[in-house]
Amino acid sequence: MSSTVKRVIGLVLAGVLVVGVVIVVVGGRLFGGTTGMAPVTTDLAVVHGVIGSEKKPFFDDPAVRAVFAEKGFDVEVITAGSRQIATSVDLTGVDFVFPSSAPAAEKIRREAGARSVYPPFYSPLAIATFTPIVTLLQSAGIANQDAAGTWHLNVAEYLKAVAAGTRWNQLPGAAASYNSSRSILISSTDIRQSNSAAMYLAIASYVANGNSVISSADAEAAVIDPMAALFLEQGFSASSSEAPFEDYLSQGIGSKPLVMVYEAQFLGRQMSVTGRSAITPDMVLMYPDPTVLSKHTVVRLSEQGTQVGELLQSDPRLARLAAQYGFRPADPAVFTAALAGNGLVAPASPVNVIDPPSYETLEAMITTISGRYDTPLASPDANVDK
Repeated sequence: MSSTVKRVIGLVLAGVLVVGVVIVVVGGRLFGGTTGMAPVTTDLAVVHGVIGSEKKPFFDDPAVRAVFAEKGFDVEVITAGSRQIATSVDLTGVDFVFPSSAPAAEKIRREAGARSVYPPFYSPLAIATFTPIVTLLQSAGIANQDAAGTWHLNVAEYLKAVAAGTRWNQLPGAAASYNSSRSILISSTDIRQSNSAAMYLAIASYVANGNSVISSADAEAAVIDPMAALFLEQGFSASSSEAPFEDYLSQGIGSKPLVMVYEAQFLGRQMSVTGRSAITPDMVLMYPDPTVLSKHTVVRLSEQGTQVGELLQSDPRLARLAAQYGFRPADPAVFTAALAGNGLVAPASPVNVIDPPSYETLEAMITTISGRYDTPLASPDANVDK
């Protein structure tokens, strides 16, 4: 074969390759990046957000990214705690924040001068536990099961047991099911960093205050000692709610008999193909009575942040995807359908739901409790919980 023929064949093959690339790129733009290749991002506007870590898998989902890309956005996020977002995270260059705390979102909104916020979904605070544990608590009058089979923790009775220093092996029937000398105490995250711990404090302080939201310095002072004990007596607490939940899943009843979580964590794991087997038949989701709703709220810091917030709140595809991660969108039918599609029955919406204290009141209690720790808090870690 002559060199001229070889050169012609080479040029033809190169031309075919160029045409193929053009077809793939144009096809990706016309059909929302569904060519099997990564979505073309060169023409997308990069939007920066700071979110709670519990929402990171949602934002990383290729289907979620595809919806944003269809609208012209490449949404890039980092994680931080709601308290950190409201107090210490540098928001320079950030287009939106997405804390899981309504009080923190309101503080950020006021300081940023934002006109609107967008709450696309929420998740009740819940407790991950085990069948032997709820049975023991029921025998002691601390837990009960409703007609639908849902378990509820009587927070007032629980606080009495904690104040009395009650241990598991002191409960009726403990010798046969959970003969542990550990104190009855819910494992939570670090109150100095985590929103789930702050919402736990909101519930406990409400009950300790005679079923009233803490709204004054006098009320705070009256309950702060038993509230501090709920956290200080746990020993080490992680900064992210993923950490104690993973311990619950992997280490079992001996390590974490009661773990404060978000409902979405438990249900999302049940609906996850890769994580479904981690939820064993003896694992139970129990709800504090009363409980509180973690309202995941977008606060816009730029016009692009506004568009992302509006999409999260209004796009039905994003609502369906959020439900697949266990979050409750505004339309309860979407949540029910997501669970039904995975062979699960949607838990009823909690009835006895309280509002948390104002941001300033909650922050004052957290600051007081923080001052009672033996060791100072380490430098803030960006990859922390809500």
